[in-house]
Amino acid sequence: MEITVTKENFGQEVLQADKTVLVDFFATWCGPCRMVAPIVKQIAEEGKAKVCKIDVDEQPELAIRFGVDSIPTLLVFKGGELTDRAVGFRTKEQLEALL
Repeated sequence: MEITVTKENFGQEVLQADKTVLVDFFATWCGPCRMVAPIVKQIAEEGKAKVCKIDVDEQPELAIRFGVDSIPTLLVFKGGELTDRAVGFRTKEQLEALL
């Protein structure tokens, strides 16, 4: 399951999560975002990590907070700490290696 995250629920869904969280910063108009979306969804369905989606057009404050200036940007959080980042399209294997 993919969870839509806003600035209001970011702390609860990402920082306080009890498992690894993959955060996908995306936009609906972004071609590479649409290419990586099925891979991110598959990771979520397989339970390899909690997957949270943040639309940069709807949540610009979160994009600024984490220095997201290119999309897709995928951030990995473990124990509430940012541990890794990938910018641009990544294969499933590359994303799993971040987790």
